[in-house]
Amino acid sequence: MDDDGVAPTPEETERIRSLLCAMQDEIQARVTDARHRRSSRELSAIDAVTPSDTLYEIDRVGEEALLAWFEAHWPEAWPVELILEGETAAPGETPRVPRGAPDEALRFTCIIDPIDGTRSLMHDKRSAWVLSAVAPRPRRRRPRLRDTFVAAMTELPPTKQPLADQLSAVRGGGRAGLRAERVDLRSGERRSFVPEPSTAIDLRHGFASFARFFPEGKALMAAFEEQLWERLYGPPGDGAPLIFDDQYICTGGQFYELLVGHDRLLGDLRPLAYAALGRSRSIQCHPYDACTALILEEAGCRITAPNGATLDFPLDTLTPVAWVGFANAALEAHVRPALDAALRTSFGV
Repeated sequence: MDDDGVAPTPEETERIRSLLCAMQDEIQARVTDARHRRSSRELSAIDAVTPSDTLYEIDRVGEEALLAWFEAHWPEAWPVELILEGETAAPGETPRVPRGAPDEALRFTCIIDPIDGTRSLMHDKRSAWVLSAVAPRPRRRRPRLRDTFVAAMTELPPTKQPLADQLSAVRGGGRAGLRAERVDLRSGERRSFVPEPSTAIDLRHGFASFARFFPEGKALMAAFEEQLWERLYGPPGDGAPLIFDDQYICTGGQFYELLVGHDRLLGDLRPLAYAALGRSRSIQCHPYDACTALILEEAGCRITAPNGATLDFPLDTLTPVAWVGFANAALEAHVRPALDAALRTSFGV
């Protein structure tokens, strides 16, 4: 194995895609079952508080499901390191399958968020998502987002919603390599569909927003947004608003809204805002939240660092991640000059 790890063959890539989707199906089934058998109050009890986030009892259901699935189904010939939300193990102490596999034997790293959007799901408000991506396991460095070659995301819907979507992609496959299915959770029937990001070239009369889910930094981020919209379209008039706001309280959900054409521009600048306010311990986006970025890229969306650089970060549980996603490249070109100016004014970047 060289420093960048052994690149998977096309056949291995497709097998891993299928494995990720099967793992996410199992988490979906376990979480759905738990939500029918146990009360919302029980599942919303705090299970643990980690440096990255608060974990609730429903999170434990998802984590236990995925660990059991990996033990039962992941091929022993492909030793894998697991990077999970809530795990803060030091390098060399992460969960591995087979158990205890040494660093030099690892073939892959799989980063997983068993439930992204816990707070909405446990109160039965809106879908959460299972997120995962796989990268070859280099020997001399931590794997990074740009190393991931396959990713999948599966919907965990509220109890009144019988349909759930699953999307996956392989790096370099483009739209032809993008797979999307809508699953009827009552019958198990699966139907393919084609995600269609918006082709709009501006934001007028569409949805666009930046994450400000929690009280910390909300005023600063709202002021940034107001400045951005004014730079793009002038002072607000007295008529109907031009831009609509929707706070989907999970990164996977935000990615989905871009993928299916509901939103045109989304972003998460919490790391910039919290740094400006000296609140580095506040809840932020982490690598497991944004690990499925390659699905957006293969679908034709643009997802970047705030300054337009390539989005990249180590596959760990603590690194703060700031990102901006556009439905298409023409829309990014339209927004970028005003966005850069607003970033300089608001955050000094």
